[in-house]
Amino acid sequence: MAVTIRDVAALAGVSPSTVSRTCKNHSSISRETKEKVRRAMAQLGYEPNVQTASDEGQAPQLISVILPPSSRYVYENSFYLETIRGISQFCNGRGYISTVVTGQDDDEILDAIRTLVKDGNTGGFIVLYSRQDDSVIDYLYNEGILYVLVGKARQFVNQTIYIDNDNLLAGQEAAEYLYQLGHRRIAYIGSEDGMYFSAERRAGYQLVLAEHGIVLSGDYCLEMDGFSVDGNEALLMLLGREDRPTAVVASDDILAVALERVCVQQGISVPDDLSIVSFNNSLFARITSPQLTSIDVNSYQLGIEAASQLINHVENPNLLATKIIVPHMLIERDSCRRISGV
Repeated sequence: MAVTIRDVAALAGVSPSTVSRTCKNHSSISRETKEKVRRAMAQLGYEPNVQTASDEGQAPQLISVILPPSSRYVYENSFYLETIRGISQFCNGRGYISTVVTGQDDDEILDAIRTLVKDGNTGGFIVLYSRQDDSVIDYLYNEGILYVLVGKARQFVNQTIYIDNDNLLAGQEAAEYLYQLGHRRIAYIGSEDGMYFSAERRAGYQLVLAEHGIVLSGDYCLEMDGFSVDGNEALLMLLGREDRPTAVVASDDILAVALERVCVQQGISVPDDLSIVSFNNSLFARITSPQLTSIDVNSYQLGIEAASQLINHVENPNLLATKIIVPHMLIERDSCRRISGV
């Protein structure tokens, strides 16, 4: 079995990120620690896969931002754009360079990551999504490469630095807001791509229904992407039933805007016939008609916190993994109404 960076770290009694920085001859690692790590590398026969950089005249380190694998959706979602804006501005202020990594699938992304790592000047990675059994996270963790996750960790939880919202609580607040407006038939539309944020928001929504003793059929919860709503048979069946929902929690503004479009096609008025609460408080929420009531997850602040934590760990490699929760806020607009008599 090939020797890994974690084997070297265990023998030297340091963190994998310290081994990685030693391979780059990073100035943040003391000479004593570097010698200890190099002895462990020699003893195990470990061959680093990065080029050694000198401490003098070293170019600014690169912070690489990993987007979810996608051929289209990611580039049209303002959540990612706002998060990247926060990352970029913080990196600029600290003298780091940021770049974006993505691809149509995990293999393309992994190829790009390997190329960046071989360059030897990569400080670390920020992963802008969280999902179960992610091969990209597996690679970063097993290679001892420093990374920060935007979203709650599903793998290697205790060793992962992550920045997130309390999506369970946000899902509860969205559903409770609609309940307090008198709605009882509340549906949920979430992302179908296995993203953890959507699953947590759905769980929060379901908790509120259970707390109030509301039992709805399983087809009141749908999963889809923002570009398959128009012809989605399950959605059309939901909106066409006699006991159709009077309100919907949508896990993303893009889904909510697409839902509004379907409602127009079906002769359903928002908010008179259907109230909608969405997430992200993006430009989509503000330019649609009616404007969307949306939960602002502070995407820009998520980016700032992610960059801050990554750079802190680059410059102080023995810090423990940090978990940060960024607060959210419900922004009331015109897509919801109180049911008469409630």
